[in-house]
Amino acid sequence: MTRDFPAGNYRFIPAVFQFSSGAAADSGFEIERVRFDRLLPLAEGFAQVAEYIRGSGRPLTSFCACELRSPAAFTEDGFRTFNQHYVKTLAEWGLFDGSINPVARSNVCPEIDPPSEPSFYAFSFTRPSQGTGATPTFVIAGGAELSDGSGSYPERIVRYRDITADGVREKVRFTVASMEERLGAFGLGWKDTTGVQVYTVHDFHPVISDELVRRGATRSGLTWHFARPPVIDLEYEMDCRRVMRETVI
Repeated sequence: MTRDFPAGNYRFIPAVFQFSSGAAADSGFEIERVRFDRLLPLAEGFAQVAEYIRGSGRPLTSFCACELRSPAAFTEDGFRTFNQHYVKTLAEWGLFDGSINPVARSNVCPEIDPPSEPSFYAFSFTRPSQGTGATPTFVIAGGAELSDGSGSYPERIVRYRDITADGVREKVRFTVASMEERLGAFGLGWKDTTGVQVYTVHDFHPVISDELVRRGATRSGLTWHFARPPVIDLEYEMDCRRVMRETVI
């Protein structure tokens, strides 16, 4: 279920052309996460990412994950158009070959005070490891309550347009299971995470204990961003990571 990306010193879970489902550092390397103190428009963000990675003595192909913020949820067609623009830079950096993309990603939409255009919130890249930990560092891409398949989003969204208490519970349960499946592809689990993030504007507190805490997803706490997933009618998204080094610039 994983594929090696030697040019970046990591392996990844193949998914769709716009992103992978997760990236994990190779032996001898670790992932560093860098968060911007303020959101940077996409082009400026890419430029700052390149400067930071090169300044760390690493190739641009070490770029393995990013976290984006967008003004509002996209239509399916709008999301496709955005992604076709986004991957152009990855292709220039030697990351995207036209079909396979190793870079994990989340892209969510703040409900209050959103950016005026798609922007960078954070990014991750690999660098030689300074530790001796046996557990690899990793970033699992953002995932929402969307089942696999070739149908339209309305056909694949779990409990489509159902934001009742039962509907939210099922959306959360599905997404948590999806995160567990991605972690499992690397032979890992919640016990290996150092950070878990949730993106929703709905009250999911009633299901936290059963669907998150009891399953081990909150071992390092839980960061809730009051934001929507990137496509209209998706309601709940998560991502997670194990990163020993995090920086704010």
